[in-house]
Amino acid sequence: MNTSDSSHANRLNVLIVDDDPIAIEMLDYFLQEAGYNVERAANGKQALEKMRTFSPRIIISDVEMPEMNGIELCQTVRERHSTQYTYFILLTCHSDLKSVLLGLDSGADDYLSKPFHHEELRLRLEGGRRLLMLEGRDMMIFSLAKLAESRDTDTGTHLERIREYSKVLATELMNWPKFECVVDAQFVELIYLTSPLHDIGKVGIPDSVLLKPGKLTSEEFDIMKRHTLIGGETLYASANAYPEAGFIKMALDITLKHHERWDGTGYPFQLRGEQIPLCARIVAIADVYDALTTKRVYKDAYTHEEAARIIYDSRGTHFDPDLVDAFANVEEQMRAIRTRLDDAPPVASPTQPEKKSQETELMSASFTSS
Repeated sequence: MNTSDSSHANRLNVLIVDDDPIAIEMLDYFLQEAGYNVERAANGKQALEKMRTFSPRIIISDVEMPEMNGIELCQTVRERHSTQYTYFILLTCHSDLKSVLLGLDSGADDYLSKPFHHEELRLRLEGGRRLLMLEGRDMMIFSLAKLAESRDTDTGTHLERIREYSKVLATELMNWPKFECVVDAQFVELIYLTSPLHDIGKVGIPDSVLLKPGKLTSEEFDIMKRHTLIGGETLYASANAYPEAGFIKMALDITLKHHERWDGTGYPFQLRGEQIPLCARIVAIADVYDALTTKRVYKDAYTHEEAARIIYDSRGTHFDPDLVDAFANVEEQMRAIRTRLDDAPPVASPTQPEKKSQETELMSASFTSS
């Protein structure tokens, strides 16, 4: 790997542990050229000392070392209560099955036999980087979704229901030949993870609009509609910086376009039909169904039957006809999720005026204008 690949390493901290000075020198040079931040240790005991001031995301350790060997080091790292995962690669001269199993049983993630080619190590490191990126992905998604939710405490378990509804609809599409090249297990997993981000743009909407207790004026509604663009701006920089991270692309599509309509009368871009990404078309139905069937201090919940009728009536106008047909096939699953994740009746504050979000206001304006 040359220095042009350094951006892909994202400057991860790597600790290399080996009592062979030549081996550790070669590893150090290779890793620094690849763009990693590197620290060295001659054995497990020294490695633990280094970890008091250096937090490695990846450890590459020889097995046979004095004072504390690689197996013991790996076991000690795994026994620690850490706030982040450390990817552990063991290096050894022994490639027999017993040695491999011993290393993996100690908690190692990967096992590399000496002598190894640097290209092989590069690929192992890429595997570790991808795993660590998944950890960061899940943390980022959860944190951003909760940030948006904190602006509007009336939504209860809205985020949990949205991801469950989206997963059920996407899983149904896996069985359709039309979508077999698009919707697979990874697509289902990603929409489950990213659909809670659909309204992160609410963090940029003023309280006077977001929490207004009455009907929005047309000017206020225009301000509210900007939550799609604000959310898109939030994710756009990340999508450009990490083009290989497909989950950010899906999150961006959902956030920007889940209020687009099949007939081209939605917002913010008035996209029509399949110009709207499939993930956004799925979340659009999930979001409307949840808005309709959720009780708020200012409205009663629609029954499942009433909500389903509105969705069926919006086939080919608000919603993708295929998605409405998919909804029909999973109606009972949607109803079961609604029941299982139902919110307790909201209680108004005794000391402050009632506040409400405009989530349902948005939905009502969107589907009743067809």
